[in-house]
Amino acid sequence: MTREEIVVAIKDIIATINPDEDLSNLTTDEPLREQIDLDSMDFLDIVMELRKLYSVQVPEEDYKELATLDGCVAYLHPLLEDKPLHCAAKA
Repeated sequence: MTREEIVVAIKDIIATINPDEDLSNLTTDEPLREQIDLDSMDFLDIVMELRKLYSVQVPEEDYKELATLDGCVAYLHPLLEDKPLHCAAKA
């Protein structure tokens, strides 16, 4: 997956978890929780979807790395660069 595809994948997972959320104005460098309504259970759902769709294990001590879209890309790109993009809504 490219860096852009990782952003698409994260937005798709968020849209699946919280379909009423407007993701069109998300910035990549601000914490996701400050931009949209995500509680701790929603965040765990994101981590679980990453595991289900892409077989990525994110240890709890690394959750802070996924706070922003930029952080998601930096953390996930080395783990996902050889994997295809999946649509969470269709999984």
